[in-house]
Amino acid sequence: MTPESLRPYLAASAIIDFDTPDVAAAARRLAEGAASEADVARACFEFVRDEIRHSMDFQMNPVTCKASDVLRHRTGYCYAKSHLLAALLRANGIPAGLCYQRLSVGDSGAPYCLHGLNAVYLKDVGWYRIDARGNKPGVDARFAPPVEQLAFATRARAERMLPEVWAEPLPVVVDALARHATWDAVLANLPDVQLLD
Repeated sequence: MTPESLRPYLAASAIIDFDTPDVAAAARRLAEGAASEADVARACFEFVRDEIRHSMDFQMNPVTCKASDVLRHRTGYCYAKSHLLAALLRANGIPAGLCYQRLSVGDSGAPYCLHGLNAVYLKDVGWYRIDARGNKPGVDARFAPPVEQLAFATRARAERMLPEVWAEPLPVVVDALARHATWDAVLANLPDVQLLD
């Protein structure tokens, strides 16, 4: 039985739309032959990390947001990829949420932006953060619970791993993806939040 506190992390929504036929079918395919919940989570993670192209890395349009659109077009920014990963995990009955880091857009200092990733709830581990943005030189994110191996480390004081696990994407993220029609327009207007300290 699922604890009440995890129910929001198993729900379908307008963005995490695993109730659409394509997403549900992809989730079933990824779970085939898996021996454990962790194996299902790993398969979903590696699919999104390796098979869905990061919009900026590949300079790809269209800009996607909903999980079903990310799957259909096989591209998305980190935020959109996290929406698809949450959908695939939830479709398989594994609680999944959305997490964010605040990072420097350049090498250090302002401006800053949010980076989107996920947390998955594994029975033997609890909440475990995973980052399916896509590997490239200098980025080597992996699924290796209980050790978190994310794409980016926070370095400067203004950079931060936000501690929350959200059931739904932050409105500022959805707005950035909805308002801009091309990958380069999103890149020029990456979402950010102000930290209190």
